[in-house]
Amino acid sequence: MPVTFSSLDAILAHGFDTVIDVRSPAEFAEDHVPGAINLPALDNDQRAEVGTIYKQISAFDARKVGAGMVVRNVADHVDGPLAEKDGAWRPLVYCWRGGQRSGVFRTILSEIGWRAETISGGYQTYRRLVHKTLYDVALPHRLVLLDGYTGTAKTALLPRLKSRGIQVLDLEDLACHRGSLLGEMPGGQPSQKGFETTLATALHGLDPNQVVVVEAESSKIGRVILPPALWSKMMTAPRIILDAPLAARAAYLAQTYRDVIVDPGLVARRLNPLRRVRGHGIVDHWISLSKQGDLVALSQALVQDHYDPAYNKSRQRADRDVIAQVVVENLDQAGQNRAADAIVAALSAL
Repeated sequence: MPVTFSSLDAILAHGFDTVIDVRSPAEFAEDHVPGAINLPALDNDQRAEVGTIYKQISAFDARKVGAGMVVRNVADHVDGPLAEKDGAWRPLVYCWRGGQRSGVFRTILSEIGWRAETISGGYQTYRRLVHKTLYDVALPHRLVLLDGYTGTAKTALLPRLKSRGIQVLDLEDLACHRGSLLGEMPGGQPSQKGFETTLATALHGLDPNQVVVVEAESSKIGRVILPPALWSKMMTAPRIILDAPLAARAAYLAQTYRDVIVDPGLVARRLNPLRRVRGHGIVDHWISLSKQGDLVALSQALVQDHYDPAYNKSRQRADRDVIAQVVVENLDQAGQNRAADAIVAALSAL
């Protein structure tokens, strides 16, 4: 009988040795249960072929052709990735709706002697539980926002806080994006569903009774959107404000974004959309600094002409409960350590 999970906590603590996602590689790449491995019952092309037969010929013919494909694919998995599994191995198998693909897969594994089970409702059950966590109920976590002008090393401070025993939620790491026009990272971003899975999993691992520090972000990081439950919590959370001199911020940004701003062509492509907001003259000046290779001057100009005005505008709209202001004169390693110590001290007073 398929295993029924009624909460995200339950499915994340499933207790099986291996979770097997038997959907196609494309489905798996979009999103999957954390820790699952992909052993497709049908690959991308086979799934498309079976779907075409279903629509153009008949459901019976589609099931017959698909069954042969699934059996052959499962045999390949048994002879390959599963060849070394012993008799005590307990796999949990799922497909899109917990139907034919996972059912056939489980039956074959069970006939071999493995104690295989399926997830009732398949991936759709898991997805509903993630959606419920992030969209339908209020988050129980106690957030404190790390706020401040662009270039105050907020993101870099999160792992330093974590090493000091503070719970952190690194949204830019989960989103695979640094949260700005120049913020794209190698490998690209996850899908919205994939981001929500990593976010829900990260929140699952945090103690709601302890403070969680999260960097102040907009409601959209790159192309992924923060779910309402988190965004509303962030909007009302108390804040610690970081402050650093303009020169220190420019030097930090030049180093942090060097992989992007060292390429004048890439800089031009990323910044050209701002012509409508900042004007041609300012954007041309930024691109000129990039071509000259003056990365610190470019960083300072971006801060002065774009990021600081945008931040000041957002501060005027927000009613912020500020619990501390941390001033750092230098954002090198020593300066970041001093900032982290000051933040820990401020949090200890809560």
